[in-house]
Amino acid sequence: MTEPIARTGLRVLLVEDDADLSRMLVEALAANGHDTRVAHDATAGFAACAEFKPAVALLDIGLPGMDGHALAERLRTLPDMEKLRIVAVTGYGGQSSRRRSRAAGFDRHLVKPIDLNALERMLRAWVDEESERG
Repeated sequence: MTEPIARTGLRVLLVEDDADLSRMLVEALAANGHDTRVAHDATAGFAACAEFKPAVALLDIGLPGMDGHALAERLRTLPDMEKLRIVAVTGYGGQSSRRRSRAAGFDRHLVKPIDLNALERMLRAWVDEESERG
């Protein structure tokens, strides 16, 4: 009998104010081997990132108070976060929204409802890149 291949995941921070969406994404990420933390607003997300040191941050743009763009810009200032991959998870899908995301420092822009298979392919590609680096 063959042993199952161990699936190494990423440390993922999810900053999303929708509790149902948060729960669904966390379950999907955990099922694929990712270690995930959740924050429901930008202030908590910033603190969680500083403590948790994720490889990937999935940020809602339409957060209450500080929006996801401002949060992405602030996350880029944290020490030891130069390799952090930041992904917009938003209902805003137009070209101007995508340009604004890039300008704020996002690496990718995903539009809700999120295609979970596409999200996992993106994360797996980053896991493969990390393992190739050593």
